[in-house]
Amino acid sequence: MKILATTVVILVFAGCASNPKEIEATDISPLEYKDFNCEQIAAEIDYVQERTLIIYDRLKSEREADNWQLGLGLVLFWPALLFLEAGDGPEAREFAQLKGEYEALRITSAEKKCSLEIKSPEEIIKEAEELNKAAAKEAGS
Repeated sequence: MKILATTVVILVFAGCASNPKEIEATDISPLEYKDFNCEQIAAEIDYVQERTLIIYDRLKSEREADNWQLGLGLVLFWPALLFLEAGDGPEAREFAQLKGEYEALRITSAEKKCSLEIKSPEEIIKEAEELNKAAAKEAGS
């Protein structure tokens, strides 16, 4: 019985969505953007940053939902844990892809000596979370 319970717990944790902050970037070659000029690089970076925030919010929500399901399942009815959604889906792969594209664009921008202010995905996410906290605090006042 202990073996069954241990196996179920291991499978459940393996099936939970990853923390989006821990998802590693996919390797993207800067050569993909070699024909871009600085204006095109800036436009692509804007798109990547925007999409990164959207996907990050979805992944974060999915992770939080999995954590709630896990907590309730462990307390109330552990067989329900077998029905948790399995791990990371296409959005996690897209998030890794976006992080890789950002890095390739950053390298290309530096090579072409573009004068762009480029924030990393982590900086963009941090700023968005701070704005959300400030807005929530203001709404609560």
